[in-house]
Amino acid sequence: MNAKQLAAAEAVTHIEDGMTVGLGTGSTSFFAIHRIAERVKEGLRIQAVSSSKGSESLARELGVPIVPFADIDAIDVTIDGADEVDEAFNLIKGGGGALLREKILAANSRRFIVIVDESKLVRTLGAFPLPVEVVPFAHELTVRKLEALGCQPAIRQADGRPFISDNGNYIADCRFGAIPDPAALSGRLHAIPGVVEHGLFVRMTETVVVGGTDGTTRYL
Repeated sequence: MNAKQLAAAEAVTHIEDGMTVGLGTGSTSFFAIHRIAERVKEGLRIQAVSSSKGSESLARELGVPIVPFADIDAIDVTIDGADEVDEAFNLIKGGGGALLREKILAANSRRFIVIVDESKLVRTLGAFPLPVEVVPFAHELTVRKLEALGCQPAIRQADGRPFISDNGNYIADCRFGAIPDPAALSGRLHAIPGVVEHGLFVRMTETVVVGGTDGTTRYL
């Protein structure tokens, strides 16, 4: 197994019978969903909700029971990846374009487990462009407001057109450089009309599982 698979497999050991499980989105979560499906086939009894249409489709295909959000009160554990993790466990997420739904799941989870390989660990966030989900209406004006915060924003493209999130919005990938105070930047981003959500996950997890290239896993 590669480092992402190792971290995913370790995180899935925290899932127990009867739990409601939140499924993340992205390459690392792909491995977690496969491992969850294996445990379901082995007899694990759970129900799951998903942070994206893609993850939901994969889970259903593999036999993981998906339930509507109306049928749950809370999520016992959500397992998801991250694009960057700093020394205070702040995250940048959204490389897969599902940051809004991922944050909703994380905020409604009793436990949010982040799985990464060693390359995602940084001292200070910001080398990875920060994804910001914006409404298409007058997005040019919203992007200018983002630029005024000191970043270089670019609307994400897919096949020569703006990438559309599962929520029907655009993603602006914002190059801020180093982000020494994620909480402060979070507040400034939320103050911009037209910004739906951003990929800064500030103090939302206490558990980070790291897969190593040497075949080991460790907890931060």
